[in-house]
Amino acid sequence: MSAYVRAPLVRVRSVDERGVTVLVAANLPLDVLVDGRRVWTFWSGRDTEPVLGPAVRRAAWPRSLKRYLDGRARLTVRASAGGRTLFDRDLRFGDSDGPIEIRTSDGVELGIDKSGRLVPTFGGRSEANIEALLDASEAVLDALRSHGLEPFVAYGTLLGAVREGRVLPHDSDADLGYVSRLRTPVDVARESFRVQRALVAQGWRISRYSGAAFKIDVEQGGVRTGLDVFGGFYDRGEGRPGRLYLMGEIGADFREEWVFPLGTATLEGRSFPVPAEPERLLEAMYGPHWRVPDPAFKFSTPARTVRALDDWFRGTQPNVRYWARRANATADRPLRGGSPLAKKAATAARRLGAEVLDVGAGRGQDSLWLARQGLSVTAYDYVPRALDRAAAEAAAQGLDLTVRYLNLTEWRSVLAEGARLAHDPRPRVVLARHTIDATSAFGRASLARLCSMALRDGGRLLADLYVDGGIAGIDEGGGDGGGDGGGSAAEPVAGTVGRVDLSALTTLLREAGATRVDVRERTMRGRPAARVVGVW
Repeated sequence: MSAYVRAPLVRVRSVDERGVTVLVAANLPLDVLVDGRRVWTFWSGRDTEPVLGPAVRRAAWPRSLKRYLDGRARLTVRASAGGRTLFDRDLRFGDSDGPIEIRTSDGVELGIDKSGRLVPTFGGRSEANIEALLDASEAVLDALRSHGLEPFVAYGTLLGAVREGRVLPHDSDADLGYVSRLRTPVDVARESFRVQRALVAQGWRISRYSGAAFKIDVEQGGVRTGLDVFGGFYDRGEGRPGRLYLMGEIGADFREEWVFPLGTATLEGRSFPVPAEPERLLEAMYGPHWRVPDPAFKFSTPARTVRALDDWFRGTQPNVRYWARRANATADRPLRGGSPLAKKAATAARRLGAEVLDVGAGRGQDSLWLARQGLSVTAYDYVPRALDRAAAEAAAQGLDLTVRYLNLTEWRSVLAEGARLAHDPRPRVVLARHTIDATSAFGRASLARLCSMALRDGGRLLADLYVDGGIAGIDEGGGDGGGDGGGSAAEPVAGTVGRVDLSALTTLLREAGATRVDVRERTMRGRPAARVVGVW
């Protein structure tokens, strides 16, 4: 029997270790199932490359998924809309005779979500997990209401409620939104920070995406869930119609009565708040065909909306999506010993009786190693959840390791942290391993400012960096979990954002109070690099 089934416009020719090869006459979303469970969705035109003329194309396996393809499984390809089966066969990949299992070490099933990440999607979670998510959503909605907001379910959560009455199997998180009653971006941002401070004071754990969007981490029923909260406002000026802006992806002409008063929709048998006319917002989010399932949907936000949201709310979050994805991709890797630079920092800290500030700590390998040497360590990062594993290991071992958020491209973050350090005088060693080359010129100036405040009682800056740069097309607009953030930029190579001028860096550090700056140029991994030591 043939392994494939003919369907109008698309035919699957083969599925092998290279990917899925299709004969294409139209651009359609196709689901790939492993033993009956969807793990990936791609578009037959958009997400493929030609292999035999323009009509025969191949979708290569996502790198995160390919490493699991070792063993035997039933591979099925079907049309996302309508569910027509195009391919269905038992296949073997790699050398193993065992079953292919696409799941975490704890047995949680994984799938590619709307952002292209291999994560625990709702389709692989238990009923208890879904109930815990809904409990968490209700708790957060209540908390937001208690501080004067009028929240509702948004993006994929709203789509699931209105279109299907259930969470979308291919989704992986819950999205909430609110439209502020305030009229100017600065007031909306101030309101968002006010609500965040109040929630933190109540014990909620929050990480911020932008001036009007943040994530709340909630644990319900033993399940840890991150809920995205997207703020928005209604922009109405004299002589022009009103326009709704909602963080993530939305900038559209919109009537206030389409949002207020809020209505309700049923999600998994529970009633949740939604805009007055949720279909209007779904069309603004997903276009006129929002009723047609598309697990591989990609936002194509108009440039006008991207500019507005960047300028108002998220211009100080460059590359945050890249670093967040990198943190997720490396979360399960073991934390090994300290780097050579960390060992020099340990020597300096012991000699000075200093604490260590690890700026741009990443996953915290150096921070954890330094704490194990008996030193007091503060680990700073742009994406602090990357440090969760290091923090947990330090807590279990009774080590003096503190994790704090720091954004070198935002004065609010740098000056607030610098003031806190200045009010606690003591000698310090600042460790910045591949941080100077992973931020912008503004970020480098901010690091110098932080050093001027943290090291006023004496200490050292120890930094390793690449100096060659070479990055183009990076997403400087940041982004929010609701979609692509308007960016489709290439990811940084080796974590850098541009060429570092060592002379300008030396000047910055001297102007920040360094009495001596030593720069030693060298080669690291075949690339031009430098080690910088600043003395205060």
